[in-house]
Amino acid sequence: MTPTGRQEETATNTPVGETLAVAERLIVAPTTGVFCRSGKHGAMHPGDVVIRGDTIGDLRSLGVSTPVRSPFDGFLVAILASEGERLRPGQPVAWLRVR
Repeated sequence: MTPTGRQEETATNTPVGETLAVAERLIVAPTTGVFCRSGKHGAMHPGDVVIRGDTIGDLRSLGVSTPVRSPFDGFLVAILASEGERLRPGQPVAWLRVR
């Protein structure tokens, strides 16, 4: 004990490890449906700049079309869902590298 009555921090009390900063994000399906790449403004391709809110494609189910929108800004690395693939909520649709 130190004279003030407090223990000094030692190396065993210091946090150890690395900070993980992932610069990549996944855009996921918001609902169930069949994926269609061509969104409102045409199909996106790897390398395209994606702005938050951009439509990556649509999910079609029972005559209703639901847009798949990006919640992130970044660069499109790849579309992970295939044209015509049936997706469930939370299933990955696209991969982004954030800026």
